[in-house]
Amino acid sequence: MASSSSDPDKLMSKADKLTKLSFTRWNADWKSATSLYEQAAIAYRFKKENEKAKDAFEKASKGQEMISSPWDAAKHMESAGALAKELGRWNEVSDFYRRASEFYRECGRAQPASDALAKGASFLEDNTPDEAIKMYDEACSILEEDGKEQMAFDLYRAAASLYVKLEKYSDAAATFLRLGSAADKCNAINSQCKGYLSAIIIYLYAHDFQQAQKCYNDCSEVQAFLNSDQNRCAMKLLSAYEEGDAEGIKQAAQSSAIKHLDHVVIRLAKKLPTGDLQTIKKLADDDGEDSLDENDLT
Repeated sequence: MASSSSDPDKLMSKADKLTKLSFTRWNADWKSATSLYEQAAIAYRFKKENEKAKDAFEKASKGQEMISSPWDAAKHMESAGALAKELGRWNEVSDFYRRASEFYRECGRAQPASDALAKGASFLEDNTPDEAIKMYDEACSILEEDGKEQMAFDLYRAAASLYVKLEKYSDAAATFLRLGSAADKCNAINSQCKGYLSAIIIYLYAHDFQQAQKCYNDCSEVQAFLNSDQNRCAMKLLSAYEEGDAEGIKQAAQSSAIKHLDHVVIRLAKKLPTGDLQTIKKLADDDGEDSLDENDLT
């Protein structure tokens, strides 16, 4: 038989008693209880009793919170989240990693707070993708607020990739534009230009030529993009669309500028052109005529 000092069930029972008030116990002994919860959690995890280990880590986290140690509380909450993932408890995965993030923020630590949300999001991508996207978004916001945009680049890409998977192309393009804006703030010109080109390609893939054109015009107001290989590639693509030139589009999609983009964008570029090119050409011709009419002063 296991002794009470190594039996996790007995450790949990003893810890629970230390946190409950009674006629003989007027104050909870969270410090002693937390140590017991931690021992029990490790023992359960070693025995692969994941359900019990998860509950023990959650209680250990509560204990660390009660003794004013948010960093350790966050660590235990992440451990509970990892076990919830193994058990397929997706709502708990979200809850635990969010709470871990809050504890890290309580410590004034933006990077691990963002990392906790990102880790939770990565576990949720296949089963609850909408929640995963929310967590990626919040992870990015934490870093943006802390002036650490460069540390969020991979998170923007992960969120954009998930949007594409969900066929939410406007949101995917907006996320790449957000990456471009963040890159601008930290003078990461290559990442900025790649973000802008990615957004334009996604709009084209979604048959939204007008939005792609508007995006190109807006981005071209940024000097760094105006002088870039990514700009020249986008211009060739849009020109080929305006001319209804399918072969020209396919040739532009083979550009080296595209080969250095994220894989999810490269896959979309290889499928161009999509949609009715003649309709797009007519729209482009109509826009050109409208522009001429506006400039006709006679």
